[in-house]
Amino acid sequence: MDLGTLVGLVGAIAMVVMAMVLGGSIITFIDIPSVLIVVVGTHFVVMMTYSLNEFLAAASSGMKVLNFKAMDNEELITQIVELADIARKSGLLALEGAEIEQDFLKKGIGLLVDGHDGEVVRSILEKDVKMSSERHALGARVFKSMADVAPAMGMIGTLIGLVAMLSNMDDPKSIGPAMAVALLTTLYGAIMANLVGIPISDKLNMRDREETVSKTLMIDGLLGIQAGQNPRVIEQVLHGYLKEGKRPTAED
Repeated sequence: MDLGTLVGLVGAIAMVVMAMVLGGSIITFIDIPSVLIVVVGTHFVVMMTYSLNEFLAAASSGMKVLNFKAMDNEELITQIVELADIARKSGLLALEGAEIEQDFLKKGIGLLVDGHDGEVVRSILEKDVKMSSERHALGARVFKSMADVAPAMGMIGTLIGLVAMLSNMDDPKSIGPAMAVALLTTLYGAIMANLVGIPISDKLNMRDREETVSKTLMIDGLLGIQAGQNPRVIEQVLHGYLKEGKRPTAED
């Protein structure tokens, strides 16, 4: 579970709801036609831009934002160095029975055990990284499209409400409530864009960068093992992927 995403989402929604409650009855801010225009309408417009499979895949990616678990690069380095020790002492075939939880690393070790040379291993794994990155980028684009479309749908809903209001100008008492309903679609569009579309798009891009770094680290480690490099050398190379504060010092 990504605690930052969950706390941010719940906190933002809570602040908006609190402001509505303090401003009057929350019922005032609920209008079903406005929800249909903005929420449902936005989804249909975005669906027009992409294929159905791409749209559904993006929805799946959006759900994973909450339960995404980032890879621990320090643990990955420790595990890769241990695997390098085994390979150096007993050969690459000794890695066949190694317990590896990370699927990408397990796939790479399988390629080494099968005897593929370094270029083949690099090509296969980098292709995997590229395809994974493209999936993340697609999800980010879909949610960014949603953030772009939602305010426009809100404006369309507002214009519809204004037309309805102006057609009923003979009843002055109805103008105020009608105007409030018309403005709700703009509010819904802003909420949908800024509380859902933009944050999820940015988070997917961030997760893609994190995952790409971790997988590139694993590729370099695997190629070092395949080349028979000293485990300590591999460790030093992989420490370059860590943030400055987490890199071991000379005293360590």
